[in-house]
Amino acid sequence: MGTWAVFPAKKIPGKTEALAEQVQRDGGRVLGIFQDPVGDHWHLFCLLPIDRVEATPYQRDLSRAHAKRLQEVIRKIDRFVDPIVAISPARGLYWTPNGHHRLAALRNLKGKFVPAILIPDEEVAYQILALNTEKAHNLKEKSLEVIRMYRALAEKAPRDREEDYAFQFESGHFITLGLLYEQNRRFAGGAFGPILRRVDRFLKITLPKGLEERGRRADLVREADEVLADVVGRLKKRGLRHPYVKNFVLARATPLTRARKTLPSFEVTFRKLTENLRDFDAAKVRYEDIARAALMGGAPAS
Repeated sequence: MGTWAVFPAKKIPGKTEALAEQVQRDGGRVLGIFQDPVGDHWHLFCLLPIDRVEATPYQRDLSRAHAKRLQEVIRKIDRFVDPIVAISPARGLYWTPNGHHRLAALRNLKGKFVPAILIPDEEVAYQILALNTEKAHNLKEKSLEVIRMYRALAEKAPRDREEDYAFQFESGHFITLGLLYEQNRRFAGGAFGPILRRVDRFLKITLPKGLEERGRRADLVREADEVLADVVGRLKKRGLRHPYVKNFVLARATPLTRARKTLPSFEVTFRKLTENLRDFDAAKVRYEDIARAALMGGAPAS
């Protein structure tokens, strides 16, 4: 057994002990081993060699501007006071699901070690959305993280069902939106979000089959978006340029109403939406109608 402090003083599980010894072999330092105050899970508090730590491969892309701001603050206070969370997917390698920007800032500051709460349970790496607190996600970032996790899990656990990961994914519509954002980073997810949230539920099928179904759903949304672009183009030709115009048109064309207790299926909803968009009369829309709707509905989500 190593010389690290243990709290509370009791026998350490073999898996946790082995991980502590691995950290020491990798050139890190285990400062203590403890049980968390909520679930009594065993965690390690340690200093990990920064060159062995990476962000999980399926989380959002690094915001260089945010990393630079963090770097400036860390340099100003001359302290790194916020440990990252990490897991070890393989010997000699550590992943952080919630410390991408802090890790980049510390690396730019030539730090050799990063303080970390190291968790022996690898599944924590898939709980990115719940753990990531250093920078709020926008809709695109969240959706891209979800689809990256989805693909990784489909390969790792192909027999698991999509609905088994409701906590990790948070909402079914993030999966479909992730596919759409992958193809088009400027996709109007904020405009389609209100419709998708209501009809895009988690699927009771395996992840590989779910990925196929999500692809079909993304195609239906993409078709509606193409028709929507035509409607918006006609409105712009009339001089009706407003940041809320897509939201306005979709709100007018949606087959869903607030009063409906039983919602139609995803496919029925988007086929009907596309039909309504094709029949949309752009000539009847006035600029003040869009402006009024924007005031009542708020700004479109990113």
